Amino acid sequence: MKSRMKIGQHLVEKGLITEDQLKQALDAQAKKDRFLGEIFVENGWVTEEQLMESLAEQFKMQLVRLAETAVDPKLKEVFPLKVALHYKVMPLELKGTQLTIAIAAPQDILLLDHVSLALRQKYVLNAVLATGHEIDKAISRFYGLGAETVDRILLREGQPQAQASAEPAVQDIQKSEEASVVKLVNQFLLEAYQRRATDIHLEPFRDKIRLRYRVDGVLETADLPDTMRRFFPAIISRIKVLSGLNLVEKRAPQDGRGSVTVGSQKLDLRVSVLPSSAGEGVVIRILPNAMLYNLSELGLEGRNLEIMQKMLAKPYGLMFVTGPTGSGKTTTLYSALKQINTEERKIITIEDPVEYELPGIMQVPVNPQVGMGFAQGLRSMLRHDPDVMMVGEVRDVETAELAIRIALTGHLVLSTLHTNDAASGFARLTDMGIPPYLLASSVSCLVAQRLIRKICDKCRQEVPGVVPRSFHGEGCNACHRTGYNGRMAIYEVLPVTAEIKKLVLQKASVDEIRQLAVDQGMTSLQTEGWAKVKEGLTSPEEVLRITSNETMEI
Repeated sequence: MKSRMKIGQHLVEKGLITEDQLKQALDAQAKKDRFLGEIFVENGWVTEEQLMESLAEQFKMQLVRLAETAVDPKLKEVFPLKVALHYKVMPLELKGTQLTIAIAAPQDILLLDHVSLALRQKYVLNAVLATGHEIDKAISRFYGLGAETVDRILLREGQPQAQASAEPAVQDIQKSEEASVVKLVNQFLLEAYQRRATDIHLEPFRDKIRLRYRVDGVLETADLPDTMRRFFPAIISRIKVLSGLNLVEKRAPQDGRGSVTVGSQKLDLRVSVLPSSAGEGVVIRILPNAMLYNLSELGLEGRNLEIMQKMLAKPYGLMFVTGPTGSGKTTTLYSALKQINTEERKIITIEDPVEYELPGIMQVPVNPQVGMGFAQGLRSMLRHDPDVMMVGEVRDVETAELAIRIALTGHLVLSTLHTNDAASGFARLTDMGIPPYLLASSVSCLVAQRLIRKICDKCRQEVPGVVPRSFHGEGCNACHRTGYNGRMAIYEVLPVTAEIKKLVLQKASVDEIRQLAVDQGMTSLQTEGWAKVKEGLTSPEEVLRITSNETMEI
């Protein structure tokens, strides 16, 4: 009890907790024997980091940051996974017979003896301190994501003969069940959610499988145990069960959808399976069930926001949002629809596929198998007397002509195009075969956008000796050592003015249209990106990465 009082009194003296909180913790400890520090953290009185710093001072031990510590892979051979998991310790370094391990509970005076016995007393143990959270992460990173589950399956079954599970398709992936392929897949999904990933890539190769998460637009590889390859067919089968796909079909591509929950948060999953020479590869797009923003929350501000608001207030016209795949075009269109969705307006969308459910809006999925493409859907939608129509993407001349003619007959039409900037939208439509006079009379606005990564708030540092002033992320646990955390959109909004229409009718070049738009006040993507750099929100390298097809304007 003396050592327990000591850590409590130490935290009181440092001003981290009050005498009253210490008394409450001691009362709680008397009812159920627990380490006092756990009670402080559980109640939110101190953080785990603050507790470990105090324990390091009390026990005169070194406190380490495991995310910054490199560990020799050969340690897996001398320090079994089951020992690391059972005692919640992480091996760090072996020199001769001296083995350094990270522990989170120095109060447990028997811990080192137990670990030594588990290792058959082959090593002299040196302990350093780390937070329990960091130890959990380090074990997963070192031994591989899902290593514990794989180990338990192998222990229970001897050989992996796992079959596709008939578990309910919608479940809480945080709730742990016994070791199974179901739990493995849930771990993949939960890790993706915790990393804020938008996509999960599972790729088979002859002797291994690769798991990657797309976080803030960039792929990050997750470590997996070598034995995971043996479970890959069962993992694919479980994913097919989740998304309602054919378990037997392994030669043809398949697309499906499913749902899981993380606590009260529902996640919609869009699954694509593609056969390869080494097996079936899978990409899972994670779509939070509620992810609708206001236009201002997306990054639209000032003149750009004003133009968009005026465009959406019109009863008719055609607006295109342009950009490459993954640039956030659909999110912008959904946010626009959210703004104008009222009881007085009927809004219908046709999409491939429907990504988010929009309350009060009819959403129609494309279905080529029954002849339901964008063009066919648009014709049918007109018979439902809509005020506003959204076309997921204009891919061909037939869809483009229909969208234009619908806009000319008194409807507001929103759609997307794949172009590098706003002005190039005219060239793209002209190349499809749309006459310039139709473009000039129907298109009201062209918007180009990109998603750029934001510098992590937790490790943001000013770059010394650089003019103009800029910042970068040092890399920390919060951003998984990348220096970035989250993304924001940058926009280029081109309203089709009378002067722009004249250039379109004259078949002017993209450069001429772009220059006139800039002269009239349009802010280019590069200029807006550089403004975000000056605000310290992103880095010059990130803006150059995203807008590398254009000359940087400073």
